[in-house]
This record gives sequence, C-alpha cells and structure tokens, in this order.
Amino acid sequence: MTKRTKVDLLVLGGGPGGQKAAIAAAKAGRRVILVESGRDVGGACVHKGTIPSKALRQLAVEACGDDDTLGDAGEGERAIPLAEMKTRVDAVRAGHSRFMRAQLERNGIGIERGRGRFETDHVVSVTTPRGAVTEFEAEHIIIATGSRPREPDGFSINHEHVLDSDSILSLSYVPDSLVVLGGGVIACEYASIFLTLGSQVTIVDRAPRPLAFLDPDLSAGYVEAFERRGGRYVPEAQATGIEWDGFSKNMVALADGSFFEASKVLVALGRVGCLPELALERAGLEASSRGLLEVDQDLRTRVPHIYAVGDVIGPPALATTAMEQGRRAATHAVGGSIAEGVSALPVGIYTIPDMATVGLSESEARDQGFEVAVGRARFDELARALINHRTEGWLKLVSDRTNGRILGVQILGENATDLIHVGQVAIHAGWSADDFVENAFNFPTFTEAYRVASLAVLEELTPTG
Repeated sequence: MTKRTKVDLLVLGGGPGGQKAAIAAAKAGRRVILVESGRDVGGACVHKGTIPSKALRQLAVEACGDDDTLGDAGEGERAIPLAEMKTRVDAVRAGHSRFMRAQLERNGIGIERGRGRFETDHVVSVTTPRGAVTEFEAEHIIIATGSRPREPDGFSINHEHVLDSDSILSLSYVPDSLVVLGGGVIACEYASIFLTLGSQVTIVDRAPRPLAFLDPDLSAGYVEAFERRGGRYVPEAQATGIEWDGFSKNMVALADGSFFEASKVLVALGRVGCLPELALERAGLEASSRGLLEVDQDLRTRVPHIYAVGDVIGPPALATTAMEQGRRAATHAVGGSIAEGVSALPVGIYTIPDMATVGLSESEARDQGFEVAVGRARFDELARALINHRTEGWLKLVSDRTNGRILGVQILGENATDLIHVGQVAIHAGWSADDFVENAFNFPTFTEAYRVASLAVLEELTPTG
C-alpha cells in the first residue's frame, strides 16, 4: 500500500517560484513539502538558465576587456579558455543551489526528490529515481514546474552542432561562428555573450525588432551595440531548415532562398511549460493551446485550491516575476494579506550592455492616455561612466506631463539591472521629476543619471516665451 502524508501545501517545482512559495507558507506556520524532479533544488534557473548564463556573461566581460571595446576578444577557441570558465560557472551554480536548499531546510520545509503526478485534485504521487512512490494529500497545491526549450517543427536539435539554451552551456570551446535563431531574451543574451567571447554571431529573427516587448529605444540600442561590436542582426527573416555539411559547418536556410553558414546554431525560439508529465486532467485542469495554465489575479487555476506560477503561466517568464508570483500565491493560499502596488515589477535583460525597464514605456504611456514628457541622460556625460570606461548607454524617464510624476524608466548600459530599482521605488512612491532634482546623489555615480534625466523632464515641462 502506498504511503500517504497529509500536508497544508504541496509545491511542485524547486525553482525560484517554488522556493519562494514554500518559504512564504512555512513562515506562516504551514506544513510544506516541496517536490523537485532534478538532482537538487534550483530548477532551470539555477542549473540551466539564469545563474549559469549570467555567470558566463560576467566571466566574458572580465576576460575580454574592462571598457567600451568589449567584443575584441579575437577568434574562436584561441581567444578564451571556455573550459576554465565552465568550471567557475559550475561553482557558482552549485553554490547557489546549496544556498537555496539551506533556506528551505532552515524553514522546516520537506524536500522530496522525484516526479510529481496528480492522482486527484488534492493528491499527488511522487516517484523517486529508484521507483519508490509516496502520496501527498494537500489542502493547497502550487504548480511551479518551470519550462524547457521548445524544439520547433523542422529543426533537429542534436546538442552537438545545433544547440538549445540548455546544451549551449555544455560547449567546451568558443565556436568561431554562431547563428542564433530568435530575438527574445535568451537569444539576445547568448548572442551578445558569444560575440564578446570572440564568435562571429548572426541573429536571425522573425520579428521586425528584437525584444519586442521592450521600449523600441531599448531594442534599437541593443541592435546598435551588437552590430558595432561586429555582430549581425537580420530582422523579418524566417529560417526554414538547418543542414550539417558533415565536416565543420551548418547551413541555415531562409525562406527567401538565402542562407548563413556557422559552426554552431543556437535555436532559441521560445520555451514550453513542463506540464505534460503532471497528469493535469486528473486534477480537473487542462493546458491552453499554448501549453500554459491560465490563472486569475491571485494565481489560482480554475481549480481554486491549485495555483500556478512562473514559466507555466507564460510571459514574462523571468526569475524575478516567478519569485514574486510564488510568494503571492502562497500568501493567498494561507489566507494572508497581500500588499497592493507591486504591479511595477522590474525587468532585467543581461545582454552586453545590459538593459532594464520598469513601469510604462513611452508608447504604453501614450496609449493609456497620458500626456508624456521624456527626459534622457547619456552615460558619456556622467563622470562615473568616464572613470569606468563604460560610456555606452543612457537612462530614459517617462513622466506625466501634467505633474511630472514618473511613469516608467528604461536603461541601457553599465549596471542597468541594478540602477532600475531606484526607478521602481520612485514609481511605487509616486515620485515626480522634482523629487529627483531636489535630492542629492553621490558624485560620481551612475545613479546621478536619474537627476540628469529629471532635469531634462523639467525643461520640457517649462513653458517657453
């Protein structure tokens, strides 16, 4: 007879969303079990995605220069000892996984390694790698199983010549050339990393611009920086097939009859939720046509005591968002109160240079009926940027013309993913451009860009003779 254990909350998936959900419920005094199918907690974020890719990005920047000449690394495997970099990346990955496990254990959360599968809407069976089965009966369940790379029809990803975003981390050398299919976050991040490491990189994108969910100024800034460093961006191009020549090159064919050659191809055309293995139908659930779960504002599925967070519910599919969703879902499940005003979540894109945004873009603000005033600060006018040899980039403030209130911030350049949090707090606090001008900032710093951009906003608001 299969052993059954009753718990208050069962979390399926040990990535950032699942971890934060489990901790939030445990701190509320609930008995929590977290189920993780991988070798250790952390999910794709720690083991195959966010953590290793950002560690590799940092190592690429360190290895290839400390100024605005990034991208002059040389050619292929002669330039960068990628195997040595991988050792350091693995150390970062292992360290963060240990940290996450320690947090879970410190909060009294049970960790079950195995594959979870619904038996009913309250019961989940967990099969361990050795075949043992345990059942858990839970008052509430949170699905946080994450996603995996999508393999589009017509492309055979063999993980040797044609790679996905998981297997590209297994490369032991820097390829002399790389074609990246896709223009999303993963595609653009890896394209800029390998360009910096010395590969000749071409992005083939079906869309008219990369990272289409961002402010167009950010998309344009990415392409400008990418091409200035020697990369090539090809918009509105449809790849139709990939053929290996049997020796050293892939031939990437396009719908217009043209083709590109490259020693490696990265297929980064989206991700799909890890849902099929869960037997959702036994819980009364069904994935959408896009392979996602639909949820309400409280992250509840159509079965009210079952929640879903992170990649399984779709964009923006970022670790930041998943963590906040996990916390909010668990807090709602245990009957806790959730503060309002957290809609302005930051988005960080770890390209080279990095990019970040929070709040409304300029076009979104206009679409919502705001009269908009925009202020910009160029990094090449900041003393800190000159000192650091990081003059590439800018900060853009989107403000309400009627009162100067900050509606959104977009940043491209050094420390963008850190700097954005000043804008996040300003939006949450209801700050206007005046508030930035009336406050002092350490000099020299990159944060001074907020004051410079705010002065530009106020100039735009000042009536002229």
